[in-house]
Amino acid sequence: METTIHGREPAAPRSALSRYWRAHTLQIGIVGVALLIWVFFAVGAPETFFSYNIYRAFMSTTPFFAIVALPLTLVVITGEIDLSFPAIMSFGMLAFALVLSAGGGLWLALLACLAAGFLTGLLNGYLIIAFGVPSLVVTIGTQFFWRGVVQVATGGNGTSLLPARGTLLYELLVGRLFGQIPMQMVWTVVIALLTWLFLNRHRFGAHLYLIGDNVESARLMGVNVAQRKMLVFAWVGIAAAFAGLIASLEVTYYWPTLGEGYLLNTLSSVFLGGTSVFGGTGTVFGTFVASFIVGAINAGIVAVGLSGFWTQLIYGLIIVLSVILQTVIGRRFG
Repeated sequence: METTIHGREPAAPRSALSRYWRAHTLQIGIVGVALLIWVFFAVGAPETFFSYNIYRAFMSTTPFFAIVALPLTLVVITGEIDLSFPAIMSFGMLAFALVLSAGGGLWLALLACLAAGFLTGLLNGYLIIAFGVPSLVVTIGTQFFWRGVVQVATGGNGTSLLPARGTLLYELLVGRLFGQIPMQMVWTVVIALLTWLFLNRHRFGAHLYLIGDNVESARLMGVNVAQRKMLVFAWVGIAAAFAGLIASLEVTYYWPTLGEGYLLNTLSSVFLGGTSVFGGTGTVFGTFVASFIVGAINAGIVAVGLSGFWTQLIYGLIIVLSVILQTVIGRRFG
C-alpha cells in the first residue's frame, strides 16, 4: 500500500537535483567561473563587453588554440600529455606551403597538411607505447625536432598565402558565415561536437576514461590500450595541423614560428576546463568553455584599463580558483 508522509514529499526532487549536480560537477564549475569573469569584465568595461565586435574578435582568434585543446583533453584523460603540438602546427603548414609552391593546388596542399599532422601525432603515440618513454619527455623532444625541421627547411623565411584568398577553401575555413560569424568558430563547434560524441556516446570514450583511471584494469578488460593512445595522439596531430592552417590563412601568411604562442593558452584551456592532470577525469564541454575564458582574459584586462602585464597573473589566479571551486563542488556532491 502506497503511503505519503507529510514533509517528505520534496525528497525526490532534492535527490534528482543532487544527482544532476553530482553528474555535472565539472561543467557547473566552469560555467560558474565563466559567468564571474564575464560579469567582472562587463562591469569594468561595459562599452566593450556589450558590443558584438569583441565577441566576433573572440570567435576569430580563440579557435586557433581551442581546436587543439579539445582533442588534447582526450590525451590528458588517458593520463598522458602532448607538448609537441605547437611545432606540429608549423610542420603541417610547411607541408601545405611546399605542396602549394610545387603547384599541387590548395586541396592537395590541405591533404598534405592534415597527413603531416596525423603522421607526427601517430609517431608520438608510437614512441610512447613502443619504448615506454613518458609522454612528457617524448613530446618535448619531438617539439624541438619538428621545430628544427621547419627552421632548416624554410631557413627562417615565411611564405605568402595570398593566392589562397578568395578561393572556396579560404571561404570554408576562415570566411564569414552570413558575413558575421568567422568560419573558424563554426569548425571549432564541429570539432567539439565530434570529440564530445566519441568521448560520451561511444565505447572509445569509455575506454579512454578507464585507461586514465586504471590502465591495468583496462588491459584486463580487453581494451587495446596501445591503439587507443596512438589514436588520440594522432587526433591531436591532425587538429594541430588544421589549427595552424586556419591561423595562417586568417593572416594569409605562414610564419615558421607558427604555434609558439599557443602552448600556455591551450594547456590552460584543458586544465581550467576541469581535466585532471592525473587522468581519468575531464569533459569536452569544460575545455570548450575554458578556451573562451582564456581567450577573453587578455582583451578583458586591457578593456578594463589594466596593464597587459597582469595577464599571466590573472591566468594563474583563475586556474587556481577554478580548480578549488571544482574540488569543493566535487566533495559536496561527489
